[in-house]
Amino acid sequence: MKVVYHEDYNEVYSSDPASASGRIQAVEKALRGKVTFVAPVAAAREDILKVHTPDHVKSVEREGVYDIAALAAGGAIKAAQIGLTEPCFALIRPPGHHASAGSAWGFCYFNNMSIALEKLRREGKIKKAFILDFDLHYGDGNVNILEHKGYVTILNPLASNRNEYLKNVQDALALTDADMIAVSAGFDNHEDDWGGLLKTEDYQYMGRLVRETARRNNGGCFGILEGGYNHNVLGKNVLAFVEGLEEK
Repeated sequence: MKVVYHEDYNEVYSSDPASASGRIQAVEKALRGKVTFVAPVAAAREDILKVHTPDHVKSVEREGVYDIAALAAGGAIKAAQIGLTEPCFALIRPPGHHASAGSAWGFCYFNNMSIALEKLRREGKIKKAFILDFDLHYGDGNVNILEHKGYVTILNPLASNRNEYLKNVQDALALTDADMIAVSAGFDNHEDDWGGLLKTEDYQYMGRLVRETARRNNGGCFGILEGGYNHNVLGKNVLAFVEGLEEK
């Protein structure tokens, strides 16, 4: 399976946990030899401005993180484009699901998912999208930008136990007829990460559900990295999700 990755994602661009040294390397090490790495290019400024306000883009520039944020958005675009015909995962950072059109928080700058899906829709590549956001934290940026557009359904699962959580995911995917299943893949709800809820095999299960749904709908699927902060387990959790996505 193809995984979008660039060495510049290893850059420590801020002091937040998403930018911590060794975080991306932990995933790359777990995936090495098991996937085909594909390099992205930075998202075009015009693609970013289709989602974000000029003032927000300037604020990201003033923070000195425009280049790495644009490269993350470009990685999401690349994964979405590959995802049209085969499952793909983007090993990117900074994350993006807390970035709204004119603001951002939660370690995010540009909304990678929104930039990618909006580009596919403008180009006539997709008609309807379903976003599964299994990050521990509610993806307010995805919702703020995309939910009102009419072509995107977003699921941020909420449950007090993992069986109920997985059933919510399964039931929602069973109902969608979207021709693109996109995943904001945050791994911080793992039992050894901040959320303490999900097991490693749950990510493989959700990956398999995503792939099966895309196949049923004669569409595509892709995932992009959001959260996940325990470097000791992040790599194996991403690998489990990737293995689920690529199951035949």
